[in-house]
Amino acid sequence: MNKLRAVITAVGGYAPDYVLTNHELSQMVDTSDEWIMTRVGIKERRILKGERKGPSDMAVHAISQIFEKTGTSPDEIDLLICATVTPDHIFPATANIISDKLGIRNAHSYDLNAGCSGFLYALDTASKFIEAGAKKKVIVVGADKMSSITDYTNRNTCVLFGDASAAVLLEPTTEKVGIIDSILQTDGVGRTYLKMEAGGSVMPPSHETIDQKLHYIYQDGKHVFKYAVSRMADVSVEMMKKHGIESKDLAWLVPHQANMRIIDATAERMNLDKSKVMINIQKYGNTTAATIPLCLWEWEKQLKKGDNIILAAFGAGFTWGSILIKWGYDSK
Repeated sequence: MNKLRAVITAVGGYAPDYVLTNHELSQMVDTSDEWIMTRVGIKERRILKGERKGPSDMAVHAISQIFEKTGTSPDEIDLLICATVTPDHIFPATANIISDKLGIRNAHSYDLNAGCSGFLYALDTASKFIEAGAKKKVIVVGADKMSSITDYTNRNTCVLFGDASAAVLLEPTTEKVGIIDSILQTDGVGRTYLKMEAGGSVMPPSHETIDQKLHYIYQDGKHVFKYAVSRMADVSVEMMKKHGIESKDLAWLVPHQANMRIIDATAERMNLDKSKVMINIQKYGNTTAATIPLCLWEWEKQLKKGDNIILAAFGAGFTWGSILIKWGYDSK
């Protein structure tokens, strides 16, 4: 009997309409288009506007596309995992809210937080349910409203982040396609270099935490960059060696979109031509758990059945990893 694998059968994505340009940011903080482009490669990012709007609203758009593309009914979904670091609320889970808004009634759903590696961690988790034969239709969605935790008076972080959501539908297959392997790792030393200090049970919200701006992203850029460059490249090369894949055999690298220099360093270590690297950081910025599926959504029509694809990410925690996929379908 052929091995049961989880295969992506559809992709959906959503980015808000409002575009925050480098020029607009230069009116808010001491920065410039040249400074931002040189250091991170971001030209603009999308911002979710409107009262009481959160990641669940963006996720609904992305998942609705999947339902429309595939003719899938919400009743057919039996698991939904939402990767996010900016949930609508601490509880209930944003995945529960998404399920309610979409009328998904026959699934269990929950959130997963692994920083910018969240989509990879969620995809790996979801694939195990399918490989075990426990689930048949699973939604994995990355959704983050990073603008809600970004300090727009801090030029080192406000230039980096944007809001978006993207999702995939996973189903079982016995063909030699789908999610082939994953390598996921964590080093907790990173918890001091990239974090949001307040808002949890250790430091609940107070006038003091708000006054000290402890509910915004804190990042020690030098340490994060050093770790990210080495770990994301290392784990991608490790995946290639493990499966005997040379650069000519790889159709695409889908890297987390955090910093253009990190993306370039990873591609260089993999000996991969830039034409094989999915890059949209210039127009969306870092959307955390949404960056990788957002790339798959934008490139979907260029993907061919059987394409070897490596997904790679690095995020808070520190968390990092790579997933090897053999793409499962030709887009119409």
